[in-house]
Amino acid sequence: MDKIIIEHLSVRYSDGAESLKDINLNIPANAVTVLFGPAGGGKSTLLRTLNRLNDLADVAELSGRVLLNGMNLLDSSVNVIELRRKIGIVFSRPVPLPMTIYENVGYGPTISGERRNSRMDQTVEHALKQAMLWDEVYDRLNDPAIRLSGGQQQRLCIARALALEPEVLLLDEPTSALDPVSTAKIEGLLAELSQRITIILAPHNTQQAARMADYAAFFLQGELIEFGEGKTLFYSPKDKRTQQYIEGRFG
Repeated sequence: MDKIIIEHLSVRYSDGAESLKDINLNIPANAVTVLFGPAGGGKSTLLRTLNRLNDLADVAELSGRVLLNGMNLLDSSVNVIELRRKIGIVFSRPVPLPMTIYENVGYGPTISGERRNSRMDQTVEHALKQAMLWDEVYDRLNDPAIRLSGGQQQRLCIARALALEPEVLLLDEPTSALDPVSTAKIEGLLAELSQRITIILAPHNTQQAARMADYAAFFLQGELIEFGEGKTLFYSPKDKRTQQYIEGRFG
């Protein structure tokens, strides 16, 4: 079953930054779909488009449709705040808010109007458990979030997104600034989460892409070159350009 259907999506920025050219892609539900390829290929642009962050950019052209549960999320009538509850996003470097651990996780529900302390306690605990962070912080929830290690801060950012109970979680190179131990924890977390929500991951290297991909999409200079099941695409790609990139011949 497909969670997101992308039809003829084209994006072009006024400053000539990375673009997308007539992308057609179906994102399966409850799986990890990896977007990989050289820098400037359009991966981050696609993630930003799915979360409507491109609303804040200088976009010269935006055409096509992106359907989430049948709704075109690019339509001007879409409530962007509600959309971002359904589609959360985590970036390469963790950016905890200048608040406590508890307040970081509860920030989204708070601005959405949640005022019940008991409900908030449950939400924070559940999100931290989903992010595999609860056992490390349960006794210091009132400490400043900045005191956490880099890997813990990234899982905190994931917990902050999960507190809004998203249907889709987007991640743009979420482990690029982390050590191998923290990277392994994040990868394990995403594999676990993908059983319940749809994960779209732009990894920071091909090795991570191959490890994580239930499905994979190879992007090159704004074009979608190839899409398929992860094991098939990484071991027997159909397109010569995909093969060359995986083998490290360019990029």
